Amino acid sequence: DRADPVAIARFEREVRLTCRLTHPNTIQVYDYGRTPDGIFYYAMEYLDGLNLQQLVQRYGAQPEERVAHILGQICASLSEAHGVGLIHRDIKPANVFLCDRGGLPDSVKVLDFGLVKNMSDKSAEPTPTGVPVEDSLEGTPNFIAPEQAEGRIGDIDARTDIYALGGILYNILTLVPPVSATSMAQALEKIIHGDIRPPSTFNPTTSRMRRDD
Repeated sequence: DRADPVAIARFEREVRLTCRLTHPNTIQVYDYGRTPDGIFYYAMEYLDGLNLQQLVQRYGAQPEERVAHILGQICASLSEAHGVGLIHRDIKPANVFLCDRGGLPDSVKVLDFGLVKNMSDKSAEPTPTGVPVEDSLEGTPNFIAPEQAEGRIGDIDARTDIYALGGILYNILTLVPPVSATSMAQALEKIIHGDIRPPSTFNPTTSRMRRDD
């Protein structure tokens, strides 16, 4: 009763698109529909664990071997999504969940496909002239790619998610996001100009990573 029609439409769209994904590292939707009084609902699997944001807040920077194991599973989830033309657009630590599945620790589930873009949908248009990027931004500023920061919606593709995945790598190795800023405008400026300090600045034990990796 507090949702507007746009929010409800996005909610329903997220469910319908997520139902197309069956990879074990992607959150599973079991059922969806509408109640007799018209309320849209969906049922998804229950996960017991914590997300990557909580992981680093509680336990600090993670060893590279564990990070590699986690990122491999995120890549597997995104590979399926990209293969059917779906781009997540909001890959960040809070949207990656770790749980114990069948006795296997550190099993990854990628969550929240609410901003997913269907690459077969040609109706998406660039941000209209005169509309501030901050007002049309979709995604989380600290982890978005330059094309998102500039509002170039038509340029968003699988590489956008890969860029954000690099941001997750940076964050769980160093405890800080790749971009730290005091305002949205400053964050966007840093992203657009690639003003990102090497991970070793914050974690000297991190293996050297080239800017073009």
